[in-house]
Amino acid sequence: MTSDIRDITIFTALAALAATALMLVPGVAVAWLLARRNFPGKSLVETAVSLPLVMPPVATGLMLLWLFGRRGPIGALLARVGIEVVFTPAAVVIAMAVMGLPLLVRTARAGFEQVTRRYEQIAETLGAGPWRVFSTVTLPLASRNILAGAVLGFSRALGEFGATIVVAGSIPGRTRTLAVGIYSFTETGQDRQAAILVAISLAIAFLAVLASNRLAREA
Repeated sequence: MTSDIRDITIFTALAALAATALMLVPGVAVAWLLARRNFPGKSLVETAVSLPLVMPPVATGLMLLWLFGRRGPIGALLARVGIEVVFTPAAVVIAMAVMGLPLLVRTARAGFEQVTRRYEQIAETLGAGPWRVFSTVTLPLASRNILAGAVLGFSRALGEFGATIVVAGSIPGRTRTLAVGIYSFTETGQDRQAAILVAISLAIAFLAVLASNRLAREA
């Protein structure tokens, strides 16, 4: 394995882990909200969360570019404090998190919906407050589904291409991921390197999906 391929693999795995960490708290919060609460605009929130699954990834990347570019609403604010996002590793992590979030939310939501309310009600009658009930009863009972969703989100982040290449580009040693590397190597006729990256991507994705399926079955 060449140093380029090793660096791309390590960078992609670290970026996917960072993206999973980034999406975990908001993803679990949204999943719980959708599973347990009825509120005005709930269908809009469900739709917005699911959009990355049905929109072209390139379109999602373009939206991120508009948001985080120097003239975008978020990018302009960050630029004032000297923070650049577009075409940096941070852009890779954000793109991965956005594309993986729907899978996390869907799987975690199913876990919350499967939790028997009776256990929560018993805790409430014993004097536990809402946060204590959530942290000691609801969250542990839904933890396998949450973990399965996190693994799915991680695997989706590993294979992200369209949004990443738009908002982060393909800068060797800086923003080139496994998917982007496969495209770049293929485009330049480096078929052997592309084939190695395909094999690495396949192995990691297979193990991640296998782990997610086992966790979901055991939930």
